[in-house]
Amino acid sequence: MLKSLYIQNFVLIDNLDIQFNKGFSVITGETGAGKSIILGALSLVLGQRVDGRSIKKGSEKCVIEAEFNIRSYRLEPFFLTNDLEYDSESCILRRELYVSGKSRAFVNDSPVSLAILRELGTKLIDIHSQHQNLLLGDNHFQLKVVDVMAENEILLILYRKEYTKYQTLKKELEDLRQRFAKQQEEEDYIRFQLQQLQDASLRSGEQEELEQEQETLSHAEEIKSVLYKISQLLDGEEIGGVQMVREAHVAADSLEQYFPQIKEISERLHSAYIDLNDLVSEVDSLKEDVEYNPERLDYVNERLNTIYTLQQKHHVKTIDELLQLQASYEQQQHELSSFEEQIEELSRTLEASYQELLQQARVLSQQRKIAAVGLADQLIEKVRPLGMPNVRFQVSIKPKSEPDIDGMDDVCFLFSANKSGELQPVSGTASGGEISRLMLCIKAMIAGFTALPTIIFDEVDTGVSGDIADKMGDIMHDLGTKMQVLAITHLPQIAAKGQAHYFVYKVDEGERTLTRIKRLTDEERIREVARMLSGASLTEASLANARDLLRHNV
Repeated sequence: MLKSLYIQNFVLIDNLDIQFNKGFSVITGETGAGKSIILGALSLVLGQRVDGRSIKKGSEKCVIEAEFNIRSYRLEPFFLTNDLEYDSESCILRRELYVSGKSRAFVNDSPVSLAILRELGTKLIDIHSQHQNLLLGDNHFQLKVVDVMAENEILLILYRKEYTKYQTLKKELEDLRQRFAKQQEEEDYIRFQLQQLQDASLRSGEQEELEQEQETLSHAEEIKSVLYKISQLLDGEEIGGVQMVREAHVAADSLEQYFPQIKEISERLHSAYIDLNDLVSEVDSLKEDVEYNPERLDYVNERLNTIYTLQQKHHVKTIDELLQLQASYEQQQHELSSFEEQIEELSRTLEASYQELLQQARVLSQQRKIAAVGLADQLIEKVRPLGMPNVRFQVSIKPKSEPDIDGMDDVCFLFSANKSGELQPVSGTASGGEISRLMLCIKAMIAGFTALPTIIFDEVDTGVSGDIADKMGDIMHDLGTKMQVLAITHLPQIAAKGQAHYFVYKVDEGERTLTRIKRLTDEERIREVARMLSGASLTEASLANARDLLRHNV
């Protein structure tokens, strides 16, 4: 419920702080006093668009703040989803407007987008006006009313869960079929590319090995010549490093008996002789291994040419990348062969989900048809005393060709205010006043089934008076026992039924005209109702009439 509304520097309001109670409250005031200004401020804090003339002349900034108790509305998931602090006892919405045209919005002091503020606002307050009555002609709203009366909340949750599953499966099957069709178009291309790569029998690391072998084979004669030269220098007959080191070792060894210090040199020469001898053997072995082999060189060149051609064709630089591409083609070919099985299996799953969806939709339809009869009977009973004694009303429920998020029912409210008139959709046959009364009765009916937001009735009693106004006031008063109801009214019959009465008026302060609002005392309330009964001139008769009216209603 709305606990308070604070307005600063908005149109004709400089500073206003209103406290509200639960139950049914009325707001009255002369035409032009500023009731619509207060309602406009409330609309802004609920996320509606900003009018450039909203800020009071001479002010730099406008602030509107509304505090709510949201204990009954089960809004914790909304706050968690939007990363907002949740407190069921106090939820504060604030809107700040600046002369620059910028605005900021807050929920519990956390900055939020207007979209979030607007979404939360729809869950907190329902401003019920002539314009809002257009909803009654909306088929989706009509369906929601039937579902509330049928208490279909759990059924709808289960149905929508299955519907989401069905839509997901449907999308998966569509994607799978598109992929299959595309793969079929590319099948010959994939098969050719894969065959070419498989025929190449590529091996990781092969390119580097072949390139090294190519270098060796291409320079075989040069390599063999250098190895021969090294061998001759180390172990040639005329001069050879091995023989010289061996002779040096023998010479050093002959001095060891007379010159002990030579021992270490002798050992190092011996070690060098052994190493050089091994080195000669290795050089000779390499010399024998290297030979000019034109056939092998042709094979290596051809093999590398195959590799380079594939790399250039597929715009890659390594054999590993070619192997990855080959694996990808193999996977695509495997998928192509399994597509038909996947499509068949997914089609069976989709059909099973569809049949379950149809079954749940049938259950929803049955509940709606039962509730529709009761809704029509109750609505006729409530509306007849409101100046429509011959009203006829019916809820038409027709099946849709395919299920959607709400089921398989097209709901339409049919209406006639006359005995013999043909039942027509309510949006095309009911007058504005009739729609107001119908909507009032519908809200009163569904309030017993669900926690509704605070309802503000903005002069929905326009065009009625006397006994009809009295009956409308009874409905609003009864609605106030289930929820918070605020009614902006010009009718004393309705004003007298409020548990709290707020009066909107203008005051002149110097050169400024400002809008004020106050909660009336019992005596002030008698005078206001008397004014509504008789006009500006209060008489003893009108005061007595007002006292009597209030005594019977409060």
